[in-house]
Amino acid sequence: MRLTDFWQRMDQALGAGYAESWANDFVIESLGGRTVRQALAAGLDPKVIWRAVHRELGLPPSAR
Repeated sequence: MRLTDFWQRMDQALGAGYAESWANDFVIESLGGRTVRQALAAGLDPKVIWRAVHRELGLPPSAR
C-alpha cells in the first residue's frame, strides 16, 4: 500500500482534520505500543499499520 492510499483511508475513516491528530496520539499495542506516526517512522508496512487501525476502530470489512 502506498502512503497516499494509507492517508486517504485514514481521512475517510476519521475525517481529514482528526486523522492526523489520531495518528500522532493514539497508541496501538499491536504495533508494538507505537502510534501510527511512530510505526511509519520505524519502517512498518503501511498495509500492516492500516490493518491495525482497522481493527482498533472496528471498521467494517468493506473498509479494508
